[in-house]
Amino acid sequence: MAQGETIAATAQSGTLSEFVLERFGQFQGEVRRNNVALGNVISAELTYSNNLEAVEVIRSDGRIADADPGIIALTGNITTRFEDRVLLDQATNRLPCELQFRWAAGAAASLVWTAHRVFLPRGDRQIQGPGGVQAPFAFQAAIDPVLNRAATCVLTNDVASY
Repeated sequence: MAQGETIAATAQSGTLSEFVLERFGQFQGEVRRNNVALGNVISAELTYSNNLEAVEVIRSDGRIADADPGIIALTGNITTRFEDRVLLDQATNRLPCELQFRWAAGAAASLVWTAHRVFLPRGDRQIQGPGGVQAPFAFQAAIDPVLNRAATCVLTNDVASY
């Protein structure tokens, strides 16, 4: 919720150099449950929001007064081709697990999002095909009481600091 920013005509940090960007592709990824790779994942989606809320008051300059931190939300969806009962049993028993979303771009570059305490709602079971049964699982993470956080994100690359 930026406000009142001024765009500078020149760089404020000296001479800029070109940044070599290494992208993570969807085919370089995997989803893990309790540090074991989930098989037959069709698609996976992860959404993180800090839910900042604007404190809107009447001001002559039209700006907000402040931004209140909200409760974080870490949600997502995993669609698997039904192979075993691992996720279904977890959803039925209402037990939490750890989910990791991992991407690698070579030996020296990786991105790992770990949701430490994830709950899977049971939901309705649809038979979608042809040629197999796909099972969608929407999930929601909670704050882990031991780690005192819901998620950890680790980027490994050749940049010493940002």
